[in-house]
Amino acid sequence: MQPLILLVEDDVAISDMVNDYLIKEGFTVVRAYDGEEAVRLFGEYAFDLILLDLMLPKLSGMDLLQVIRERSLIPILITSAKDGDVDKALGLGFGADDYIAKPFSMIELAARIKAAIRRATKYTAGSLAEAVKQPQQIRLDDLLIDLDNFSVSRSNREIKLTAKEFHLLKLFAANPKKVFTKANIFRSVWEDDYLGDENVINVHMRRLREKIEEDPSKPRYILTLWGIGYKLGEF
Repeated sequence: MQPLILLVEDDVAISDMVNDYLIKEGFTVVRAYDGEEAVRLFGEYAFDLILLDLMLPKLSGMDLLQVIRERSLIPILITSAKDGDVDKALGLGFGADDYIAKPFSMIELAARIKAAIRRATKYTAGSLAEAVKQPQQIRLDDLLIDLDNFSVSRSNREIKLTAKEFHLLKLFAANPKKVFTKANIFRSVWEDDYLGDENVINVHMRRLREKIEEDPSKPRYILTLWGIGYKLGEF
């Protein structure tokens, strides 16, 4: 069955171009040109992924992102013409899974969409397959990672992580002695080739540290090895 994409883009020319390319790549596309229309369509279809422009009329991309995240963990890929880590970090912090900066390559866009859907499908299938097993947990001092429920808590208080943040943390927690380069991390978490764009990893790592660390400027759980990568702290 063809994956169903909700394309939310107010620029008709861009929407037409993306729509035509994704159809050729084997996707089914439903289009919205403003945030309110996107909310309505989201309630009517079972989408596999949302491709979301941040600059929208009627309801902004950020507001739409919040509305969707209150209802679903569907993969969301942000597109943005704005430069700078602030805009990208804000979007990712609100719960988007990934972003791609405008102007973007159609080949890269299709690859990102396929990777996001593949990850979401694998995690869902994995959760169902493991449902009969006992809960698997990793404890790092006062941080508890529940691998079955995809939840994290510290001192019995839940920490809300996005899917990417959770899988970043899980990667390090499950490999306590391993040093990961940014290329390693990108291949493991994003399941794609690393093209040298450090912003994606930097933004997610900063957001994760802000949530799990008592002092993000002096991290204990995930340490930076300058010029090399990252590793889990000693516990």
